[in-house]
Amino acid sequence: MLIIGYLIGSIPSGVWVGKLMYGKDIRDYGSGNMGTTNTFRVLGKKAGTIVLLMDMFKGTLAALLPYFFHSNVNVLLIGLSAIIGHVYPIFAGFKGGKAVATSVGVLLVYDPLFFVIAWAIFLITLYISSMVSVASMVGFLLITIVSLFFKDLLLSGVAIALTIFVFIRHYGNIERIKNGTENMVPFGLGYKHRLKKED
Repeated sequence: MLIIGYLIGSIPSGVWVGKLMYGKDIRDYGSGNMGTTNTFRVLGKKAGTIVLLMDMFKGTLAALLPYFFHSNVNVLLIGLSAIIGHVYPIFAGFKGGKAVATSVGVLLVYDPLFFVIAWAIFLITLYISSMVSVASMVGFLLITIVSLFFKDLLLSGVAIALTIFVFIRHYGNIERIKNGTENMVPFGLGYKHRLKKED
């Protein structure tokens, strides 16, 4: 299950969508990352949304494997293998995304209520900031705080570890956010504010 979960996570959604729908390898544009943020930036809202949902589904499908195999293995453990696969995909030279969407997809199976809360936090933060990087970092930080109220040590431990990892993976984004040069998705309050400033 760990191997299958890793292989599912390794599916390069951004690369597939870019090549099949637009004839572009997403890794040749923008930040060179194949994740949701760069897809939104390079290919637009439609492609970005598709990649976001595909990357989430990878986590969900992997987390369902214990049910498919009638196993009592913790779904969070198998879900983590998909997250690792997403970040270090064997099908894309071990250079993948930043673990956010796939992690949220795992939560859908592990705890549906927590998934709804996490998804709401991410979308609200994304709409306010218009930056997937900000939504990812702030979202994970808030999700970790919320997890403490669920009194689930495993969930909180994984949330803390992933939050640290997400901040590390977004180091370059943090510098661009400070400098006011971070790319935005083409919607939301932050995007509208930037357009007004440019006018």
